[in-house]
Amino acid sequence: MTDRTVVVTGGTRGVGRAVAAAFVAAGDHVVICSRSGDDVDAAVEALSAEGSASGLRADVRDEFDLERLVEHAARAGDRDGVDVVVANAAVNHGTPGEMPIDGEPYARFDDTIRTNVRGVFALLQEAAPHLDADGRILVPSGSVARDAKAGMGAYAVSKAGAEAVVRQADADLDAAAMTLDLGLVDTALTGHRGGRAPEDVAPMFVWAATEADPEEHGGGVVGLREWKSATR
Repeated sequence: MTDRTVVVTGGTRGVGRAVAAAFVAAGDHVVICSRSGDDVDAAVEALSAEGSASGLRADVRDEFDLERLVEHAARAGDRDGVDVVVANAAVNHGTPGEMPIDGEPYARFDDTIRTNVRGVFALLQEAAPHLDADGRILVPSGSVARDAKAGMGAYAVSKAGAEAVVRQADADLDAAAMTLDLGLVDTALTGHRGGRAPEDVAPMFVWAATEADPEEHGGGVVGLREWKSATR
């Protein structure tokens, strides 16, 4: 067992659930959240059968929910504080490849940015007072944030914004912040268009939280190639 406490937003399904399970398997206490309290309860029950986990219903669009989540996490582990924050919660309100920017309704654009960019910012804002100096902030992303692809609309814009939050967080905080480029992962968020299973990329988060060199990777984008090269 370790004495680390790990917060994973959007931790009840997809990448977030797989990441939570990977940290639990590593011996960490994992705190998850989701907009659905029932989903949180079910996921915590399953995770607790394998190790140490807890969770709260929380919406990353609401900073008061995130304040409550992080304060719970700071007291939930073997010692006070939070060691790792995984800002995983995200939305995509359309079909990938069929969301041209000039066709995005204002409401859909606003909610995507509020969840995928402001949600990352708000989590870091609330977590910062509880993060250890050698803590890690991990935010999943993809090449769409940097290489424009037709029809990716507000989602692509939001992932670029989230990566900018990561860079600024790494510059301003003692904790190291990293973007993890997972490539295409087969989840509801990506429209189940194929790609890797969430369980295949989840170990990358554990590596980034424990072994990745913050001097080399802090503020930057860490891809699958870097991860696999470092763990051969």
